[in-house]
Amino acid sequence: MVSARLLPMGERAFLLETTSLDDVLAVHAALRETRPEGVADLVPAARTVLVRIDPQVLPLAAARSWAVAAADAAGPARAEDAPPVELAVVYDGADLSETAALLDVSPEALVRRHAAASWRVAFTGFAPGFGYLVSDDWPYDVPRLDSPRTRVPAGAVGLAGGFSGAYPRDTPGGWRLMGATDAVLFDPDASSPALLAPGGRVTFRPVDALDTVVVASGARTVERAAAPAFEVLESGLLATLQDLGRDGAASLGVARSGALDRAALRTANRLLGNPESAGAIEITMGGFRAVARTDLWFAVAGAWGPVRLGGHEVDPYEAHAWPAGTELHVDWFAHGARAYLAVRGGLDGRAALGSRSTDLLAGLGPAALKAGDLIGVRDEASAPVPVAPLAPWGAPHDDELTLELAPGPRADWFSPTALASLFESVWIVSSQADRVGARLDGPALERTRGDELPSEGMVPGALQVPPSGRPTVLLADGPVTGGYPVIAVVTDASLDLLAQARAGTHIRFRHARAPG
Repeated sequence: MVSARLLPMGERAFLLETTSLDDVLAVHAALRETRPEGVADLVPAARTVLVRIDPQVLPLAAARSWAVAAADAAGPARAEDAPPVELAVVYDGADLSETAALLDVSPEALVRRHAAASWRVAFTGFAPGFGYLVSDDWPYDVPRLDSPRTRVPAGAVGLAGGFSGAYPRDTPGGWRLMGATDAVLFDPDASSPALLAPGGRVTFRPVDALDTVVVASGARTVERAAAPAFEVLESGLLATLQDLGRDGAASLGVARSGALDRAALRTANRLLGNPESAGAIEITMGGFRAVARTDLWFAVAGAWGPVRLGGHEVDPYEAHAWPAGTELHVDWFAHGARAYLAVRGGLDGRAALGSRSTDLLAGLGPAALKAGDLIGVRDEASAPVPVAPLAPWGAPHDDELTLELAPGPRADWFSPTALASLFESVWIVSSQADRVGARLDGPALERTRGDELPSEGMVPGALQVPPSGRPTVLLADGPVTGGYPVIAVVTDASLDLLAQARAGTHIRFRHARAPG
């Protein structure tokens, strides 16, 4: 039996908080073994397990009852039966000598201790395939670097706190580097994408040179690319391929990604008779031009600005024929931040974990579009093009938005004044806003606790509050775990509104109505 405290994480998720990492592993195993339909993600972390649900399949109240009962019945966590993954490591890291001196041991002794330990993957996060490894044989608590590196190379093996880990790809990071491995730690095309998955066992083998590559096992599915249908002439500020994203992969460190304004994507696809989940181009702030190579049909929904076909302005929120050789220009937006260009049949692109969405932070899916890119069209249309627009439309409201907030798990880390200020203040979307998150300018939210929060699962919409006191709203490409307290969570419906916020947009928050 494990004692677990239930904490809210918006209206579609919650945390089960335990007192130790061993209890987290036990609770995660119990939840995984009894998982009902409607549980979208289970994400273990340092002291918590995040449970994210689909409320259309499993009501939140029912999910909470199941999770608490499963935690109460959880027994000791069992090690995975599979043989350990062996990582060959050259122990020549930039921080090896300094870290050994901090721990008052020789570099050789530190390497021997690290390689002799039997490690297990407690949880993943930070980046797809980044496993947080723990060991009963490891006695050290290693401080992170005072100033994180702006780039840590793929394969770097590091230490932080009581954890060890290896970086699956080039990324910023503050862990102390012990060495490097050439193992393929994350392969989105494999049936088991993460080499180091929660619960797995790991050993490190010292080598003088890297001559072995460990790859994720499993069959691959290779799809034939669709024939080019149009060519990108200008991509504007940012243009990416997006669908409704990747559900169910957060435990591997993979964000949901997908369209930020899902309602606009669905509308653009419905206008063409496509499935709502078909891929389309998310255009940020406008400035996109392309020319058709074959006869097509297209629709644009979301942000508002001039849309020109062959030099003549056409309406958004309507399906239009796009003849071969004709240029389409989605000009700079006057209102809103993101529009969706859908083409009948759905757009093609490199799929990863069941989605064609571009995740720029994780490097999954197709790259951001650039001039000269050729885009293929799939054959996914499932209905005729509607004879008339589906519903009245209008330009997005981007001067001031009112967003609903559901309770967050760490509201008790903040003063009553901070909680009042959150709802009474007018917040401004800063220039530091992208697909990962949007920082808000406004009064500093005062914390009553100054201690560090162990990493725990995150969801899109989470309002993380760093030491500066200015909150950041995590968006679709945001990390799946984080170490800043979450004071509240933007509701799922309000996230579509936030997707159209530009730098300078004013935001007010109000309490979300209780479900049901």
